[in-house]
Amino acid sequence: MLPKIFVSICLLLSLHAVALAQTAPPKDMSAGPSATEPTDSSESIEQPMTGDHWTYEVRDEITGELTSTATNTITDVTPAEIAVRLQFLGKPGISYLIYDHSWNVKDNQIWKYSPNDGTGIKLPLKVGNNWSIQGSALFNTRGVSYKRSGSSKVVGQESITTGAGTFDTFKIETSSIDRNTSDPTKKFELAMTTWYAPSIDHWVKRVSKVSSNGHVDRHDSVELVEYGRR
Repeated sequence: MLPKIFVSICLLLSLHAVALAQTAPPKDMSAGPSATEPTDSSESIEQPMTGDHWTYEVRDEITGELTSTATNTITDVTPAEIAVRLQFLGKPGISYLIYDHSWNVKDNQIWKYSPNDGTGIKLPLKVGNNWSIQGSALFNTRGVSYKRSGSSKVVGQESITTGAGTFDTFKIETSSIDRNTSDPTKKFELAMTTWYAPSIDHWVKRVSKVSSNGHVDRHDSVELVEYGRR
């Protein structure tokens, strides 16, 4: 089984939210989108700024339990990267994540990805667009490395209502497999659905499922309840 995910996101915050982004490697073990005309999202996305923040409720989809509330706050923006502080309500400690400008995770203090984890977006967002995921992941404290492969596809556009309001979103389905570079039989799989809202340059909902050896280890979701700009 997988050790308990520190959710996040990461992710699925990645939060990579947070779900996979802060998942440790597995221990060794023997309804459809609403139909709309495709549109280009690139013109509606605002540039990220220090102080932008998004707060999510994190839920265990297996039990239905609300497990935590997490806030992501941008602490620094460079031409290549976005630094984000991750805090959980009522829990000690702060984590930091490094994203690229497409919201792919590059480093979350547990995993270091090269070039990134592949869970971000790719402009322009249009229904039917898809892209491949290829890269590697190094588990910082153990020196264990994994190779990642997979793909993402924009499967539709949906209006999503959360505690933070109603948003027009692109629905993106992502799947990937991570294989241990020393023993490819050791692997874990991610299936993630993201509802990304260009108007706030972030996801308003994300559901992820992590499996190993054909069995589900984690099934989590994050849903936006508050956001704002500095």
